[in-house]
Amino acid sequence: MPAITDDETMMRWIEAHLGDLIPEVEWRTKAELAVAINRLKKEKDAVILGHNYMEPAVYHLVADITGDSLELCRKAAETRHRVIVFCGVEFMAETAKIINPERTVLIPAQKAGCSLAQSITAEDVRALKRQFPGVPVVTYINTYADVKAETDICCTSGNAARVVASLSGNAVIFIPDEFLARNVARDTGKTVIFPEQSGAGSALSENQFVAWHGRCEVHELFSVQDVTDVRCQFPGTVILAHPECSPDVVEAADFAGSTSAMIRYVRDKPAPRYLLLTECAMADNIMAENPDREMLRLCSHRCPHMALITLEDTLAALENMQYEIHVPEPIRLKAKGAIDRMLAIH
Repeated sequence: MPAITDDETMMRWIEAHLGDLIPEVEWRTKAELAVAINRLKKEKDAVILGHNYMEPAVYHLVADITGDSLELCRKAAETRHRVIVFCGVEFMAETAKIINPERTVLIPAQKAGCSLAQSITAEDVRALKRQFPGVPVVTYINTYADVKAETDICCTSGNAARVVASLSGNAVIFIPDEFLARNVARDTGKTVIFPEQSGAGSALSENQFVAWHGRCEVHELFSVQDVTDVRCQFPGTVILAHPECSPDVVEAADFAGSTSAMIRYVRDKPAPRYLLLTECAMADNIMAENPDREMLRLCSHRCPHMALITLEDTLAALENMQYEIHVPEPIRLKAKGAIDRMLAIH
């Protein structure tokens, strides 16, 4: 959508496209906030990145570029704006800064964390490398910069199997998402073990994954019973699961993929209806973009960290140029190396 800078035009757009998702009593307030943001980002030479998990008002009314975390960072690198406002969580904004060191990168919430990113530290990674010397470390992009800096190569939920395959059959340390590790291990014929199952200096066979006990607090809530119940109550529903869900849930679903892969699936493959097993704001965003698709709005799992990003806070970030992301240069350079190695095989 083009950046609308007129209140009445914005009101009409909200009514036409988001009227079923935003209560009518909020239309005027949302319109005024969005218009103020769109005017200010021109003044500040800013681009707004909106993650797929953003609430519809942020995602549709003010975001210039939308997508998953890696897509957004790559697209930001192609823009020429002086300021990047990342409407997502902190590790995503850090990744944008790693790739775009010359830009000012802002995040609207002072501390938009992530249970998965918080599950592991740089010292944890160093300890794993001491325990398993010479074993390459594959780190999910959903981690903080200092963890990426200890990594041989990063991966996303969409390219994790390709990244592992690029390591020529080696055993790997795959961190920090336990469920993603289990799902990728199944897809690549490997066996998962955990650090506590081996001693210091342990040798690994080529088919072993060393995983970590990190989980996404949203995706771990989905169960096989959820899938079973939907299939009974709504026959014909296509169920899509994020790879951060448990292996049993992924196996029970019809499709598993990244948020961008889910969006493409719904757009390109007609079905009676769809259910997404992921952060529930994304289904609302897909509904607005694909009004001919029926989405089951049964999900009640909202990421509390993503929910911190609002129109009000996005406006405040631009007005005050606040909550700027900084990554120390030695860490940035090492983390960028891990990201670059991933991009080379993406």
